[in-house]
Amino acid sequence: MCAASLPDTATFPFETAVVAGVGLIGGSVALGLRQRLLARRVIGYDANPEVLREAQALGVVDEIRTSPGEWLRAADLVVLASPMRTLSPLARDLAPFLSPAALVTDVGSVKSGITAEMEALGVRQFVAGHPMAGSERGGVTHARAALLENAVWVLTPGDHTPLTALSRARTLVEALGAAPVVMPPDAHDALVATISHLPYLASLALTHMVARDERLSLLAAGGFRDLTRVASGDPRMSRDMVVENKAALRGALARFRRQLERLEADLDDPEELLAAAAEGKRTRDSLPVVKRSLLPPKHDLVVAVPDQPNQIGAVTQALGASGVNIKDIEVLAIREEGGALRLGLESPEEVSRAAEILRAEGFEVRGRG
Repeated sequence: MCAASLPDTATFPFETAVVAGVGLIGGSVALGLRQRLLARRVIGYDANPEVLREAQALGVVDEIRTSPGEWLRAADLVVLASPMRTLSPLARDLAPFLSPAALVTDVGSVKSGITAEMEALGVRQFVAGHPMAGSERGGVTHARAALLENAVWVLTPGDHTPLTALSRARTLVEALGAAPVVMPPDAHDALVATISHLPYLASLALTHMVARDERLSLLAAGGFRDLTRVASGDPRMSRDMVVENKAALRGALARFRRQLERLEADLDDPEELLAAAAEGKRTRDSLPVVKRSLLPPKHDLVVAVPDQPNQIGAVTQALGASGVNIKDIEVLAIREEGGALRLGLESPEEVSRAAEILRAEGFEVRGRG
């Protein structure tokens, strides 16, 4: 069941793209692929035939499939976009049929588990991803390509991710209008535990307080509604999200408790409480509005690497073992004999220290302003 075909002479970055899980984010990715002419045909895969029929009727996908099979071997791009609880089972279902050359990515909000799962399945061209975009209204009917524009899209390569796969994933994200940021899976999970999963639990706690005292609901107006907005998300999907990231979330909760205890102590010291309030206002007012969470520029170090397995892992492990924190990674070039990585670091001093460490490991490096 195909939509109107495009001219055979047209060229596309991908011939056949498969979006597995055609909901809000998966549907938005599929629309982006179609509207920006990034794939000749987009196939929607979902266990729910009604969702697929709706997606095709809305022009989100060209074809629909409800079960895996040999048809998957034609795909040169596969996007796993199902809910968190089904992401690993979905990967296990599709993996036996994937072409070794296909770029595979996902859009889940927790990265360590799916990265380990795909490595165990032997899917080498996998680059885990998380577009920091969404809506209170779910489902393919609310999907739109514009949802991804200007959004930060985190890519989290594993230790064995090929440089070519990371480069292709960055190019795809940029072509969809988003801003790629690269970091290790565990670093991503620790960050989203604080900026996404912790606020969800805080919203639940506040709304539960209102639910248990009906007098509070009479006064819970605009400010309270804004603060607790994320509690309106799908309960099951939100539950699965925080449970998947529970190790990192427990750490974030411990830090949050310490902050609350400090503020409680400041109630007896008005000047300290004023300083805390001023810091909170400065931080809140400095948050970007249009360019969602884009990171500030970092100091760069460029590393020449051979196009061999585990090169990203060798670089990050060497620096991590010495306490050097990598803020961003970019693949600058890929050639048959190798390529180059740009490492975004915190300061010129960190650049010098990282260069010394990597030279000792046999890498060629240079600074970049």
